[in-house]
Amino acid sequence: MEAKILIVEDDDAIADAIQAYLNKEGIETNRCDNGEDAVASALLGWDLILLDVMLPKLDGFEVCRELRKRDVNVPILFLTARGDDIDQVLGLGLGADDYITKPFSGAALVARVKAHIRRYREFNRNGNNMLDVLRFSGGLEIDTESFLVRRGGESIQLAAKEFELLRLLATNAGRVFTKEQLFKQIWRDKYYEGDDNTVTVHIRRLREKIEADPSNPQYLQTIRGLGYRFSKM
Repeated sequence: MEAKILIVEDDDAIADAIQAYLNKEGIETNRCDNGEDAVASALLGWDLILLDVMLPKLDGFEVCRELRKRDVNVPILFLTARGDDIDQVLGLGLGADDYITKPFSGAALVARVKAHIRRYREFNRNGNNMLDVLRFSGGLEIDTESFLVRRGGESIQLAAKEFELLRLLATNAGRVFTKEQLFKQIWRDKYYEGDDNTVTVHIRRLREKIEADPSNPQYLQTIRGLGYRFSKM
């Protein structure tokens, strides 16, 4: 696979191993070892960013937040040695697409990276052929050609996975999706116990961005005991 990946990791041994795994697959890599350099380097253009949580100068969460504010929408995968679910949920809530817990196997890392790159490229490629603008009551518009979302005429910035999730639900308004169904369709990965957090956090973030009152959502509704649906009313 031809791709360029930025590795942000301050442990040289881990960074060396990641580079070796990816370079063996023909993937070009570059690396930096602190948060400040990561922000500067990420703006140069990559297909994916592997981002360690514990970094000097700026931690991974701060880096992710800053990149999303600057409209860097490539997939961001957190590398974390901490099994704390709060860390994982917080990271995904900031706009990351996934996380990989250390220690990890080279095969698992490469498979996850390739899956996200393929999905991101498919997302962009398909978008060029999708000309519809979905319009809903309350002034919500989803422009599937330019990947823009507006409410009341004001643009709302979404990360790639947030947009994919919103588009899936909005184009199937009224249909109830379980968390497992959403995870498999958006992340294109096997579903494991605990992946509920990934979906839950992305739904919460979408509500914060598109709903007038996130605690009483008009669009992204929870169907107790089943999952979520998009209501166009």
